[in-house]
Amino acid sequence: MKLDAIDRKLLNMAQSNFPIVARPYKELGHRLGISEEQVIERLQRLKDEDYIRRLGGIFDSRKLGYKGTLCGIKVPAHRIDEVAAVVNSYPGITHNYLREGEYNMWFTVLANSPDKVKKILEEISEKTGITDILNLPSERVFKVLVNFELDEV
Repeated sequence: MKLDAIDRKLLNMAQSNFPIVARPYKELGHRLGISEEQVIERLQRLKDEDYIRRLGGIFDSRKLGYKGTLCGIKVPAHRIDEVAAVVNSYPGITHNYLREGEYNMWFTVLANSPDKVKKILEEISEKTGITDILNLPSERVFKVLVNFELDEV
């Protein structure tokens, strides 16, 4: 389905101008000239059609005291799905993707302490039997926000 002008405006607002009020969908509807129910229906349709992966807040994990690390792991091709399932079972995993190269699966871990990160990596190693996991803790953040401005087409 093609996005109409209201869909595009709604997606732009949801990305960067989401109202922090008791009834945010009503406020979005007011801004768009549609009802709260229409906003909710449109967002649900956009989610059902995979335009939206998730709708939620983005918090600064560093300010909340969390530590992040990028990890690389060597996974045999025939075990990709199995190892991905183990890695993805941890709620602190924010990304997990494949790349070409010796370390072919890369994922990020967020936890409330370096010890917790270490424990998660040890558990992943125990569950998968893969002991060679690169642990590259973040030292400096350069960019964390990406918005996709949807123009009228």
